[in-house]
Amino acid sequence: MGFRAAKISFDGSHYIATPKENFPRGKKRRRSSRPASEQEAERKKQFETAYRESQQLPRKERKDYVTQAMEEKIPDEEQRQEFVERNSERKKINAIRRKVRLSKKANLQTWNFFCTFTYSDEKHTEESFRKSLRNTLKHFVNRKGWKHIGVWERGGDTNRLHFHGIFYIPPDGMVGELIETKDYSTKDNRMQTASQNTYFLERYGRNDFQKLVFPHEVGDSLGYLMKYIEKSGERLVYGGKLPAYFESDVLDEDIIVPYGIDERKAVLADDFLCMVEGEIMGRVSPEVIEKMPKVN
Repeated sequence: MGFRAAKISFDGSHYIATPKENFPRGKKRRRSSRPASEQEAERKKQFETAYRESQQLPRKERKDYVTQAMEEKIPDEEQRQEFVERNSERKKINAIRRKVRLSKKANLQTWNFFCTFTYSDEKHTEESFRKSLRNTLKHFVNRKGWKHIGVWERGGDTNRLHFHGIFYIPPDGMVGELIETKDYSTKDNRMQTASQNTYFLERYGRNDFQKLVFPHEVGDSLGYLMKYIEKSGERLVYGGKLPAYFESDVLDEDIIVPYGIDERKAVLADDFLCMVEGEIMGRVSPEVIEKMPKVN
């Protein structure tokens, strides 16, 4: 036996196994940190604001913008540069971690829609739209079995809040009806077609339910979310049970090559045998993965 109860993830191309002994056991201890002083808190708040604003600029200009914005809070140039470098690196590392987490969670799921929701001024304010849509999606996760990963975003021209997300909606979990509508896009100067859901159209306003049929369509949708993380550094919104790993015993012959730092992981065969406590569940496939124990 190669590994017992290894954690298996899928990176979009290969299944990766991490032996149980290479995961820390028990609850992770958070690093003890001293409370931030009022001055440190103000500096970080100013940095976060400037960093968010800088994302609208070309990449080469962003750090200069943030550094200049910190001049009042940190007059000393050397200290200011060090502060901006350190916190920029923190934001970069956090974005990478979120992308890895997104990839692991998304690649173990089946997705069938890429949805966009916005709101009509006659039906909602921005605040009520955000609150109501969040509650509606939470309700459908609990009652209808929906899953989603999405982002709150603002339109480039209108600055209007909307929600983009990749969704799994079970065959018996759809609400309302999907109808085809056509209107004129002032942004693209052409007619556009949307598949709108009547339930959301009546309660919120314009929406679009794009069916995801081919693997590359799912990949493009995930790519959009990845770019959003890079661009804004904001957190994604997750809904439903979205484990990052499933557990399986792994045979020696299914281990292709060691992988990762210190070779603590392994790349598995594309058709490796899934097993639970020695019981064969079948060759890896979406149907077999569905039966496997899930872990995060």
